[in-house]
Amino acid sequence: MQAIENVPSADIGKIRDDPRVAVISRISARLIFFYLDQSRDKSPFVTDKSGAPLTKNPLKDLKVRQALSMAINRDAIKDHVMEGLSEPTNNLVPLRFFGFSPNLKTIKYDPEGAKKLLAEAGYPNGFGLTVHTPNNRYVNDQKIVQTVAQMWSKIGIDVKVEGMPMAVYATRASKAEFSAGLLGWLAQTGESSSPLRSLLACHDAKAGFGTFNWGRYCNPKVDEKLIQALSTLDDKARMGLLQEAAELAINDGGIIPLHNQVSTWATKKGLTYVARSDELTNAYGFEPQ
Repeated sequence: MQAIENVPSADIGKIRDDPRVAVISRISARLIFFYLDQSRDKSPFVTDKSGAPLTKNPLKDLKVRQALSMAINRDAIKDHVMEGLSEPTNNLVPLRFFGFSPNLKTIKYDPEGAKKLLAEAGYPNGFGLTVHTPNNRYVNDQKIVQTVAQMWSKIGIDVKVEGMPMAVYATRASKAEFSAGLLGWLAQTGESSSPLRSLLACHDAKAGFGTFNWGRYCNPKVDEKLIQALSTLDDKARMGLLQEAAELAINDGGIIPLHNQVSTWATKKGLTYVARSDELTNAYGFEPQ
């Protein structure tokens, strides 16, 4: 079978222009986002502008988290980093997935508004921050972080980027060693209870909550809605509870969503593939046209 999965974004234009090749794509359920240290009063990779550790962690301030989100130009990342292979979002799951909230609109790029929020939070001149990232796990992972670092620098945040293989990164990040980092999550269950339970529920290893909540965000109101949803059989009621939980968590800056990846497959002309949002490639999905 002549096919390629996960076409590199740098090559997508060339392949699309090749008359011998057909390109199939679909928005993935994989969310790419930033997490921020929200549990410690003093965070290990947050400093003042001279590089000295800050005694007060600015990432615990909602206005700071909102400013960081507003300072990200998601459309520019889509166009210039992802070569169109991303869909900017402020949701936990894509449109038409169970638990998607129409109330969570993608954050508009507003660096001046971000500067104003930083000043209101007491950081008119910004601060220093090291952002950690895997460099071999997600599409353009380290490149995304480097691009966001430049955007954050425009509002006064002096950002250093440290990339490493995912195996090393995950081991350290799961121990909450970092102040900020990039991560991805694929909602394989097809509903938002998956990211809510793993990424945003208060960290409780015994209960299986917050297992990938590497920023240690915790909002008991989110947990309350999630727990109710997990025990609700009525679809309409369950949907409402999941949407409420997502809205509480995202509006509270629990994480900073960036985009959903767009999965791609390239096949020889004459073949087609039934694209999947879970990024899996199954042989039975390929068919002659």
